[in-house]
Order: sequence, then C-alpha cells, then structure tokens
Amino acid sequence: MTSSVRPPFTRESAIEKVRLAEDAWNTRDPGKVALGYTVDSRWRNRAEFLNGREEIIAFLTRKWNRELDYRLIKELWAFTGNRIAVRFAYESHDDSGQWYRSYGNENWEFDDEGLMAHRYACINDLPIDEADRKYRWAIGRRPDDHPGLTDLGL
Repeated sequence: MTSSVRPPFTRESAIEKVRLAEDAWNTRDPGKVALGYTVDSRWRNRAEFLNGREEIIAFLTRKWNRELDYRLIKELWAFTGNRIAVRFAYESHDDSGQWYRSYGNENWEFDDEGLMAHRYACINDLPIDEADRKYRWAIGRRPDDHPGLTDLGL
C-alpha cells in the first residue's frame, strides 16, 4: 500500500495530505482509515498507546461507537520533510445526547511511501449545547465551501 502524496512535503502537498486524512476520518470507516498508516504504525492518542493497524482499527471502532455523528476539521500547522503538524477540532455526541467539541494537535511522521508511521495526538473535550454546533454538514466529507478552523474562529 502506498499513498499518492509522499514526502518530502511542500506546503501544497502537506495541505493536500491533511485534507486527505480529514476526509478519511470523516468516513468513520476504521478499515479505510487504517490503510493510511503503516502496518506497524505507532500512536499515542490521549493516554492510549497503539501499535499496528489491528489496534488502530479496534481503537477507531470503539471511538466511533462512542462518539456519535462525528464530524472533523483538520488544519495544517507546520511541516518539514516527512513530518506534518496539524490542529483539529471535531464535534460528536454521546449516547445521552450530550454534544462535545474536541480540540487537539497531532504530530505525524511518514514513511517514504507516504503512509503514516507515527501519530501523536493531544485532545481536550468541551461540552457544548446542540445549538452551539458549528459542523452541520451531512455525515461524510466536509463540503469544499464549508469554513475551516481559522474561518470559524476555532
């Protein structure tokens, strides 16, 4: 498996890589998302440490069973060579109907084929009222004309 966007990154290719990752995560399909990572990819997500695609798939399955109506926006923060830093925010609700906006930063490192070998994520959750949601597109890919994080003041 390879990726169409490979390091070393330019500003344009880093922005494309970030959008491709956002699009994949917005499918909420753990198997599809996992294909963007090396078979032995290593993650830190909050306080959880994952190794390999099987653990990534299990983690994402648990995540999206808990974080309902998930919608995500990622934005490039910085890049160099085979690394990209992003900031992101996503909205979801739990099974009681409580909505959250979760804010975070990720550091990514890619192999030569453009697959992510390392992902380090720090995330904070903010309870919000349903009326305060900003992500109201249909489940799936964020529309091209939908504002990004900076435009939304996030």
